[in-house]
Amino acid sequence: MTDSTDNEQYFTQAVAELGEKQPVIASCAIFNANGVKIVDKGTTINLGLYERLMQHKLSAPIESCVSSSNTVTGKSLRVSAEAILNEIPFFARMAPDTKSRKLLLDALETMPLPAPIAFQLTIARDVHPEIYLQLIRTALTAAWLAKTPLLSRFDVNIASTAGMLHDIGMLHVDPLLLSPEHTLNSALQRQLYSHPLVSTMLIERHHQYPKEVVRAVSEHHEYMDGSGYPRHLIGDAISPLGKLLSLAKVVAAMFSPDRDAPELRLSVLLRMNTHRYENTMALQIIGMLQSPADSMTTQLEHLSDPMQLLLNIDEALGQWSVELTKDPNLSAARREGLTLVAVQLQKIQRALAQVGAAPDQLAYLGSETLDNNLLNEMTLITREAGWQLRTAARQTRSRWRAVPGEAYPAALQAWLDCVDAVIAKIGGFETLDHVSAETA
Repeated sequence: MTDSTDNEQYFTQAVAELGEKQPVIASCAIFNANGVKIVDKGTTINLGLYERLMQHKLSAPIESCVSSSNTVTGKSLRVSAEAILNEIPFFARMAPDTKSRKLLLDALETMPLPAPIAFQLTIARDVHPEIYLQLIRTALTAAWLAKTPLLSRFDVNIASTAGMLHDIGMLHVDPLLLSPEHTLNSALQRQLYSHPLVSTMLIERHHQYPKEVVRAVSEHHEYMDGSGYPRHLIGDAISPLGKLLSLAKVVAAMFSPDRDAPELRLSVLLRMNTHRYENTMALQIIGMLQSPADSMTTQLEHLSDPMQLLLNIDEALGQWSVELTKDPNLSAARREGLTLVAVQLQKIQRALAQVGAAPDQLAYLGSETLDNNLLNEMTLITREAGWQLRTAARQTRSRWRAVPGEAYPAALQAWLDCVDAVIAKIGGFETLDHVSAETA
């Protein structure tokens, strides 16, 4: 897990930044771990006090020792959620009538909000608004997914609560993780992979949330095929609410303000990753999406020839040699690693067939000029397939664990070279799912 000192550093800095925007007051005296008082009750917390706070390990979490004048409340959560329902057509379709809208909004307004949790959500709203809006969108999506005839209002409420709290651990990690253009080094990756556990710790200490919520928060980056983190759970080892939350947070991410064509992106993402998400719920989301002809108002940056690039990807997939895993000189660990990669490549091939982008399916499109909507979709499919292929190659190198000076077997090196060439042709592609990027 991330070092606790780092957690305190980054969150304390955010507290001090909030103090520059609105009054933040020590609601009690703040002591260090040795029992020495370092801040008096009633002291204003701001950047001028940051260095003093960071010179000590505190005896209690700082969010338990401070308060602000404009703290998040159930009513303010409702207002923020209602704005999203009004402004984003996809979310408006979740609640087309007064009754369903009231159910979703009531779930958010009535969630338990002990003072330290409310203060952390205030930090999100006023210092890291991108996290705050992502939490609101996730809560709405989770509540909507839980709103079925088989589940009760209580189930809707705990799904909404899990969605609202799942990422508060991100408030306690290096803010560089919030910068999409920043390359992750090993230290940042450790923080990233531990943040579900940090979120779990932060909510578990208050004893006001059902165990289902606590468990789901710890599982919100776990995926059905075991490719998630932090525990690489597979299938039904993930709780029902954990499966729901892992999908809800991806849906929410697609509607961040910096993404164009979010519904098409989400459609491609879910159809290309059927192995990662619970199928019934994923189909429920897909059924809510508008067709490209209805929803596309933005011109995506197209790849110059996505059809040819898809054929190049298929060629790279086909160049993988099954003989690699049969080499008697391979260690058991390397053989197992290559077998896992082979399974991953098969999933990519199946995904391409499911979205109509296998070679024989592409042949039906012929050489005619693609219309804008189809070109948009093929561009996104190519980028997602390219990302998955690149991930497979990276995992191959990682699992092989080559020692200095060691060469890969000729067949494996030829495949890696082929993949690198295809990725170079695709260029600086983005992932469709920023959460997927975290596991690359």
